[in-house]
Amino acid sequence: MGGSLRFIPFLLLGLALITAPFVLSGWVLFLLTVAGAKALAVLGVVLLLRAKLLTFGHALYYAAGAYAAGLGVKYLGLHNGFALIGLAFVAGLGVSALLGLLVIRYRGVYFALLNLAFSMVLYGILLKFYSVTGGTDGLAFPAPTFGPIGLSEASLRAQLYELTLFLGSLLFYLTYRFFASPAGYVLVAIRDNEVRVAYMGISVNAAVYLGYIIAGGLAGVAGVLVGLSVGHITPDLAFWSQSGEFVFVAILGGVGSVFAPVVGSVLFEFVRNYAFELSPYTWQMTLGAALLLIIFFLPGGVWSLVGLTRTRSGP
Repeated sequence: MGGSLRFIPFLLLGLALITAPFVLSGWVLFLLTVAGAKALAVLGVVLLLRAKLLTFGHALYYAAGAYAAGLGVKYLGLHNGFALIGLAFVAGLGVSALLGLLVIRYRGVYFALLNLAFSMVLYGILLKFYSVTGGTDGLAFPAPTFGPIGLSEASLRAQLYELTLFLGSLLFYLTYRFFASPAGYVLVAIRDNEVRVAYMGISVNAAVYLGYIIAGGLAGVAGVLVGLSVGHITPDLAFWSQSGEFVFVAILGGVGSVFAPVVGSVLFEFVRNYAFELSPYTWQMTLGAALLLIIFFLPGGVWSLVGLTRTRSGP
């Protein structure tokens, strides 16, 4: 009986999230959609951090997914939302599988900066090839369709929110299963002692490569979901500041749980938007102060509050 009661809060949370479009304003719903989508990219950063791999170029796969879908709309005439999401997922997996062959050989600052370098190369390509990518003007996303069902402008925001909620829940669950699998625990072992893992006969590079590809696929899906929600994409999706944002949110939320990126992403989007509204010239200082407070008082991220609550409440 006691075990089943533990699921009640999750059921109530799920019900609240599903019914959110009926009670929340369109702007708040939009922020939740963008936050939920970006949380997938942050989850990829957290996945790599489990192996003590910090990347400053994860926006590369975020932009790759968004632009793969955007180019599919422009040149292939694709408007089906599922096809665009599938195209973005394949792009994230494909690009990370290709570049991962090189970057998995490096560790520490070399790994971080090599990812940053590739991300800035993509940013330059998207910026300069105006005839293909639209340059600084970017590419527009028309309202997607899902099979015979078209999305009206009035219901587009709510339906994209539900789509993001469904896909996010599925991918977060699959990532959670990966974390709990032997391959997921190998990443933790690599973080603790990479040499000992190699002595056990486990291929360290193969384990890191698998995690790297999964992280790239998650970022690709995040990119297309944000593109569909905003209705427009620009080369800034691949810029270093976007990668820094993902790292910022990963630290803000913490790496103690697969759900931590969601908490961090939602908190970040609301703090940033409302800080910009209240003080448009000093909103970066507000974010910096929030991060400093987290580092000093909650070094495990906001999610560590869950552990503190459980400890105080007892078993």
